[in-house]
Amino acid sequence: MKKGYCANIETLTVENDLFRKVLYTGKNLQLVLMTLKPGEEIGEEVHEDRDQFFRIEEGKGTVYIDGKANEVEDDFAVIVPAGAKHNVVAGKDGPLKLYTIYGPPEHKDGRIHKDKAQAERDHDADEWDGETTE
Repeated sequence: MKKGYCANIETLTVENDLFRKVLYTGKNLQLVLMTLKPGEEIGEEVHEDRDQFFRIEEGKGTVYIDGKANEVEDDFAVIVPAGAKHNVVAGKDGPLKLYTIYGPPEHKDGRIHKDKAQAERDHDADEWDGETTE
């Protein structure tokens, strides 16, 4: 029997200080917490084979989708369709705390990156390997 995932995502997101923390990986979806320091960015990327959802819980920033700047803040939701070039940039006044859902998963299950530098070092070894949380 599968348990799935059930938790207060707002509390977990606001309390998170890690650049990236994979909370749950299913066969088709993955839930990940992220915190960007003031002025920090995820880095421009394209996921050819997966859609991505972002929910901003705290802070302000900009989400770029195929060159279009979208200003975001608390309670904003963003969907980036597969194949779109995108980036998320935190504002200068404080951290940007968000969670993201990939469909299908992007990162290895349980992966934690303390900061962006660690995420960049691990990039080549971080691709989802098909392993799920349960």
